[in-house]
Amino acid sequence: MPREQRDEAGAGAQRDLYEDRRAGRFWSTRRFPSALVAAVLLGASGLLLYDVVSVRADRPAMYWRRWLARELAEKRVDSTPALIGAAVAMAIGVWLLWLALTPGLRAVLPMRRRVPGVRAGLDRDAAALVLRDRAMEVPGVQSVRVRMKRHKAKARAQSHFRPLDDVRGDLEDALAAGVRDLGLAKEPSIHVKVSRPAKKG
Repeated sequence: MPREQRDEAGAGAQRDLYEDRRAGRFWSTRRFPSALVAAVLLGASGLLLYDVVSVRADRPAMYWRRWLARELAEKRVDSTPALIGAAVAMAIGVWLLWLALTPGLRAVLPMRRRVPGVRAGLDRDAAALVLRDRAMEVPGVQSVRVRMKRHKAKARAQSHFRPLDDVRGDLEDALAAGVRDLGLAKEPSIHVKVSRPAKKG
């Protein structure tokens, strides 16, 4: 085998091996939750620091800190306000952990990785529009609505002629070819429903 063919075969095998790697979802920057948490922590820290400096300067502590210390000293741990506060704090903590541990960007579908260091994604609405155009090319399809999810593509079509089974089969084949052409890392399953348009009058 010539050297050029060996190099091309080796590059093709390496590309296929690279494409087999799992392409995970894109991570969201979470700008709003991060800014919200940072603003709350900054405000609380500044207020507490101001109160501590005020007390060190022989001034009375702020009312909210005296009230909080009195409430914590007098209230029982199993009282209703304490349980409600603990539940709210736990819910906020779980929400922040969920934001930190999940990728986000559910509307972006990862595509196959063909080049190391390069990642591409496709918007779900754009993918649904491409599949809708493919579906409209099937003979007998009058209208179609495609909903694209991470693991499933649903198409609801109306056919004004041809047997429904034939239209459904051609539609499934067209959508399957369209999904392959999208180049997604994980191809979604296809669910097709075909019906007749409602009769007027």
